[in-house]
Amino acid sequence: MVVTVKRAIKITGRRSRDMKIANYLFISVTLTVSVLAASTAFATPQEEAIARGEYVFAIGGCASCHTKDAPLAGGVELVTEFGTFISPNISPDGQYGIGGWSNDQFIKAMREGISPKGEHYYPAFPYTSYANMPEQELLDLKAYLDAQDPVAEAALPHTLGFPFNQRSLLGVWKFINAEDNWKPESNQSDSWNRGSYLANGPSHCTQCHTPRNLLGGMQEDGMLGNEQGPEGENVPPLLDVNKLAFGGWSEEDIAFALEIGMTPEGDFLGGSMSHVLENTTGKMTPKDIQAIAEYLYSLNNS
Repeated sequence: MVVTVKRAIKITGRRSRDMKIANYLFISVTLTVSVLAASTAFATPQEEAIARGEYVFAIGGCASCHTKDAPLAGGVELVTEFGTFISPNISPDGQYGIGGWSNDQFIKAMREGISPKGEHYYPAFPYTSYANMPEQELLDLKAYLDAQDPVAEAALPHTLGFPFNQRSLLGVWKFINAEDNWKPESNQSDSWNRGSYLANGPSHCTQCHTPRNLLGGMQEDGMLGNEQGPEGENVPPLLDVNKLAFGGWSEEDIAFALEIGMTPEGDFLGGSMSHVLENTTGKMTPKDIQAIAEYLYSLNNS
């Protein structure tokens, strides 16, 4: 009887201890969740802008062009028939980056291709696509860039021959190759318009997949492919109404390729698309990937 009572007391004590531990864990988890929820609920407007800007940075593929070694320090080479362009430092460093730029200067650079010093940027920087972005997205992007670590590293100058090394001529180039800004189409779905915006705006699919004229401007016929793509690669057409290749893909095929990098034939996308998959579409929300797929599919199936 004494043994039985002692055992009962021991079991009761163990249960009491287990209950205390369980209650402690429950309270700890509850407090952790509450703190996380509170930190999210009470995020400052600047923190919210930085969070939004991080996604804009991703859908714009900024890392692919502006990170060779140190993040955002530039130095990535773009070899073209006009010469070799070197991407600049876009870290918040005050001397070598964009740390001293005002919001207005940043927006003017992104939309008009004009530096704070009043110089024209070469169209290797796809400002003609970024011109389609709303001001708030650009300000969010700047907030995110300003929050990153500054890198005190100067980018090398472009290597261009005459007359392409004359920046003053770029004003003429802009006049000749002026484009209409993107606008949503009222007869299309919100998802389709979102995909169209991404392809023609921040994600700038058109820049690589559209053939160029003799001056390097995009031709008006659309994404028919570009034999002089990045590093001289032959970029395939996305406008393929004869359905010889991409035009035969289903909407699901396109979404899968953008997310995973695999084609319907089982091959994997390579070349510059590997950077797009890593730094752009690989970081998009499933909803945005589906929107781009819907838009691209419609180009060959309208």
